[in-house]
Amino acid sequence: MVALYCRDHHVGAAAGSDEGLCPECAELLAYASIRLEKCRYGADKPTCANCETHCYRPEMRERVRQVMRYSGPRMLRRHPVLAVAHLVDGRKTPEE
Repeated sequence: MVALYCRDHHVGAAAGSDEGLCPECAELLAYASIRLEKCRYGADKPTCANCETHCYRPEMRERVRQVMRYSGPRMLRRHPVLAVAHLVDGRKTPEE
């Protein structure tokens, strides 16, 4: 989702990047990866919107929210299976 957002919003900014991300989006992805590794729910983690524990800093949470708002609807076209899986995960709560 971050790559999709970056490609459409930061055109040309990722020219020298191996991942195809600009430095700002690469930082966001690295931060999100670290936070997910440290999540107390592990593999059973609900989506962040349904989670009781907010582990992202407020400014990073807003950046992730922007990426999700943009990329979410576009994921249906590019990766329909992943998009449906994410919608199903969105209904999970930490207690389930």
